[in-house]
Amino acid sequence: MNSSNMDEKLNALISALPDAIEPSRDLWPDIAARIRAVRKPAQVITLVSAKQVKLPATSTGRRAGSIWSKRPAAIAAALFILVSLSAALTILSKQPGVSEEGWTVTGIAGAPTIGRIGMNREGAIGVGEWIETDGESRAQIEVGNIGQVELQPNSRVRILRAGADEHRMALDRGGINAFILAPPRLFLVETPSALAVDLGCAYELTVDERGNGHLNVTAGWVALEFHGVQSLVPAGAACVSRPGSGPGTPYFLDSAAEFQKALSDVDLGHSLDASLPELLAASRVRDSLSLWHLLPRVARDQRALVWERLTELLPAPPGVTREAVLNLDRPVLDQLKEDLEQFWF
Repeated sequence: MNSSNMDEKLNALISALPDAIEPSRDLWPDIAARIRAVRKPAQVITLVSAKQVKLPATSTGRRAGSIWSKRPAAIAAALFILVSLSAALTILSKQPGVSEEGWTVTGIAGAPTIGRIGMNREGAIGVGEWIETDGESRAQIEVGNIGQVELQPNSRVRILRAGADEHRMALDRGGINAFILAPPRLFLVETPSALAVDLGCAYELTVDERGNGHLNVTAGWVALEFHGVQSLVPAGAACVSRPGSGPGTPYFLDSAAEFQKALSDVDLGHSLDASLPELLAASRVRDSLSLWHLLPRVARDQRALVWERLTELLPAPPGVTREAVLNLDRPVLDQLKEDLEQFWF
């Protein structure tokens, strides 16, 4: 057989191939189950944002020696992950299955109840309804097509909205583990002390008998908000919220114990003259997350101390001045945050 005949035969075989091959069943449930199975409480998964993928400053100082300047491949990999994730989210957001009426619930253990009715293996929860677990039960809630929420034992949540533009629930007590792949601010959880705003992430959120909330983020970001106060909590960090005062200052779980103790005292207003110097002395570069959040939350003279510690840990980026920070100039504070973010991951 000459090469011409071989080409013709090959072209005929290629033309006979189907344009697409549909699987015999929906593969996403198995994929989601495998993702949940490999997640561990202590594991931190970092999802990069567009602002985090940036070249280091060219000025002298420690920033010029960051890992990004030494690893150009890391930038390319991060951009690839970002583009792939954005594409996946776009596909998911266009899939059918988002209901204005409610979500699917699966019992994992024990006998969860919807309202006052015990559910079987699977059920549905509508807007306005409560789902509760006792000490022996757990349940998984499918949040439309954007992710899952696992309801821990002794917990109670109510569905407030289940629409294409917003998914919202209220956590009255107990805890949830949320795993969400969605555009920012599409999934929200109300608690007695703050609103948890998902920015594309995985996290654990608990509420105790006094209404205090505790957030632990394992992937991406979560914003805790209350009456104009906002705490931005990245992967590896936690934040406590209290009824009436809202979210406290976020902190990394690997920070020193004395740092966390002093930060709690500062948030509660206990002996600031003693606790703030203790906090600053125990802070490291990564704790700039907490120091940045403290800037607008303390008095001007205390703000000056926080600024001085920040500049001891890292040189201020161009355009960020002491006076502008002390005056709480919003664009300058945002610029400072963007510069510090590279040390939070």
